Amino acid sequence: MAEPLVTIILTAYNHEKCIGEALRSISDQTYPHIELIMIDNASKDGTLGVIMKFAEITKSANLILNETNLGLCKAFNQGLRVARGKYIIDMSADDVFYPERIERQVAVFEALDSSYGVVFSNATHISESGDLIKYHYPVGKDMKALATVPSGDVYSRVLEKYFICTPTMMMKADVLKELNGYDENLQFEDFDFWVRSSVRYKYYYQDEILTAKRRTPDSLATRVYKQQSGMLESYYSVCNKAYDLNRNQEDFDLLAGRIRTFIRKSWYAQEYELAVKFKKLLNYIENPGWKTELVVLLCQIRLPVNGIYRFYLRYFHKYLTEREVLTLKIVKPES
Repeated sequence: MAEPLVTIILTAYNHEKCIGEALRSISDQTYPHIELIMIDNASKDGTLGVIMKFAEITKSANLILNETNLGLCKAFNQGLRVARGKYIIDMSADDVFYPERIERQVAVFEALDSSYGVVFSNATHISESGDLIKYHYPVGKDMKALATVPSGDVYSRVLEKYFICTPTMMMKADVLKELNGYDENLQFEDFDFWVRSSVRYKYYYQDEILTAKRRTPDSLATRVYKQQSGMLESYYSVCNKAYDLNRNQEDFDLLAGRIRTFIRKSWYAQEYELAVKFKKLLNYIENPGWKTELVVLLCQIRLPVNGIYRFYLRYFHKYLTEREVLTLKIVKPES
């Protein structure tokens, strides 16, 4: 049986400093059947030059050059429309694949039955300079995850909390196309894709470290607190989708907990009207309770907390990164 084609859709925007390493990690893959689609989303630095040089050398990459930044979801869908692979990997230009990443994931996927739509794995988190910060799932001496990672029917777990390292995913192309790709009205792709796909298909956790995810100060985790970023509005949209997709009371209970988190984030971001919208959605599930009512009241008072909270996040991110890097340099797990 012929080995399946894997399509990597790589989107880049102002990634001049790190895209070269990302592209080299693709060239170093041990799996031979790869289709690379590179999308430059109107970068303003030297990213395009790096892409063009790589394309000239390899003679095999497909290029999509956008005159304006279309956002991640629209750019990815451009690549999806022309992708020929059985499996799809959504790659950010600042992440790195280890050499056997694709070979090992294809082997796992090919052994699974048709109920599975996504395979994901463990990962290292690296700093902007490439230092090891931590493992996505803490590992023991054998480099296996210490805790049990959800696998199979993960829909409820997706509602509960973030746990999947997005760049480690390999997805069935048919699943993505069945869902019409990413929702182009959103500012991000992962939470929405997890909700819409995991309610239909199983996810398989592969207990190996196959990808390095680069952590940057302007990551989505911090951008959500930027006023009028559209991030929280996108989360509100996904929560409404989840409300319609939920299958049982446990799903609704877990969604309620997630909504409470977004109400607090709306306060930190000074997105006061969104906090009220989230609370109305929560009312359809359960009584918000006095703590949530208090947060919404603070939103109505409109306390200017955003600047203070974002300063805290910047300091905390820098402190935590430096501390984690130092810790791992002192004590490294045995391979």
